[in-house]
Amino acid sequence: MRALTWQGKRKVSVEEVPDPVIQEPTDAVIRITSTAICGSDLHLYELFAPFLKKGDILGHEPMGIVEEVGSAVADLQVGDRVVIPFVVACGSCFMCRKGLTTQCETTQNRHSGTGASLYGYTSLYGSVPGGQAERLRVPYADFNATKVGSELADDRYLFLSDILPTAWQGVAYAGLEPGQTLGVMGLGPVGQFVARIGKHLGHRVIAVEPVAERRAMAERYGVETLDMPDATDALKDLTDGRGPDAIVDAVGMEAHGAPGAATAQQLVGALPDLLAKPMMRHAGLDRLSALHTAFDAVRRGGTVSLSGVYVGSADPMPMMTLFDKQITLRMGQCNVQSWRDELLPLVEDPADPLGTGDLTTHLVPLEQAPEYYEIFQKKEDDCIKVVLQP
Repeated sequence: MRALTWQGKRKVSVEEVPDPVIQEPTDAVIRITSTAICGSDLHLYELFAPFLKKGDILGHEPMGIVEEVGSAVADLQVGDRVVIPFVVACGSCFMCRKGLTTQCETTQNRHSGTGASLYGYTSLYGSVPGGQAERLRVPYADFNATKVGSELADDRYLFLSDILPTAWQGVAYAGLEPGQTLGVMGLGPVGQFVARIGKHLGHRVIAVEPVAERRAMAERYGVETLDMPDATDALKDLTDGRGPDAIVDAVGMEAHGAPGAATAQQLVGALPDLLAKPMMRHAGLDRLSALHTAFDAVRRGGTVSLSGVYVGSADPMPMMTLFDKQITLRMGQCNVQSWRDELLPLVEDPADPLGTGDLTTHLVPLEQAPEYYEIFQKKEDDCIKVVLQP
């Protein structure tokens, strides 16, 4: 089969690789019909070389058709149309029963001290072959594959794999009461959904984003937008001097406006793997400008919810500010399987209230993935979300 493979920093290529096969009775194999490039994939493209090897298959936002099932699979049949969450979880362990599928004790990566395995996402998370490919092996298929209907186009369902539940969890973790104000840092794909979900739930939403076309997309859904990099004063001015009741940071570790941390990331990434791995694990730095703006701008007693990915272990944190302002901080990889029952009816609503059919800006063949990784990273050609078709 054809699959997108990692070959080095800022270098990916579509190669011929072996087809996936059933390895356990609980497995299924799907033929992928759509798969997206995620902002988290750009972290692999740019920063995570020490934890990747040449030939690793990338991607964690797939959907498709079941082609084969293992002998113990009870709920899926060949021909079923399914979306695959990026988290590989068993569904029956202590953590899964608590709804914390990203902490699954069956697929947890104890050798690296990290949580559940993820598709296409480095040796830290199991080196599981990813979904930017023609086919995908799905472990624990009865629990992990989400069956969907056949009437609607892929783009209405595809984002159930990651970014839609990630945004939903981000807003849920914000803990807003009816009619309160939600701030959003960043209007990439997750930020777009965070803003739309906030409006859908009846909140006022104010988003900060430097890229004009991303602001324009959000404004179609009634979102107020700001374009300045340091938006603390503006956010407070728009909220009676207090700041939003909660802010979702949908940017993460590669935020604009942090040249020192960006340089440190580049230097560590240039080291040999033997040196870079411990540096990233024990002295890594994130670009924190978006996060620190959220801390400064949120009202006293408010909540900051992190949907953007952070991995630094030596990040400076403004503990005096957090303590003095009584800020609640919530975060974590999305427990996708815990939100799908709430989201599926919204996705299938003919009115498409969250605009799942209005996010993809580039729909291209899998073979063009290397070109569109670069376009997406550089935010060229008004690129907000890329979907690949194998």
